[in-house]
Amino acid sequence: MTIEENKAVVRRFIEEVINAGNLEAVDELVAPDHVNHDPTAPEAPQGSEGIKQLIGMYREAFPDLHFEIGEMICEGNIVAHRWTLTGTHEGAMMGVEPTGKRVEVMGVEMNRVEDGKISTSHTVSDAMGMMRQLGVLS
Repeated sequence: MTIEENKAVVRRFIEEVINAGNLEAVDELVAPDHVNHDPTAPEAPQGSEGIKQLIGMYREAFPDLHFEIGEMICEGNIVAHRWTLTGTHEGAMMGVEPTGKRVEVMGVEMNRVEDGKISTSHTVSDAMGMMRQLGVLS
């Protein structure tokens, strides 16, 4: 696949799965044996089913969840991008009851794309900042 095709897979994942909540598209865009490296979700199941659960949990907690893509670069089959998550906390998440507060969280992610599907993801985000915005941490 070309660099532009690899970037398109990641962009489509963000737009269709995360922003639009189309969890069925995960099967088209994420490898069944996907490996997720995310320190904020160390116990999340691996594989495409784990991604469905993780995105589903975030969309329940933040029904208006939106990822804005910043810079996106690609070298070979590695696609890296900066993102900003926004959403209103209206559902329970990781033991935190709904606060009704709006959050804005920044992060970066690197995805390996193989055969048109995301096979590995590495994510780093300001989870501590999100917990502060929710009032969980001072």
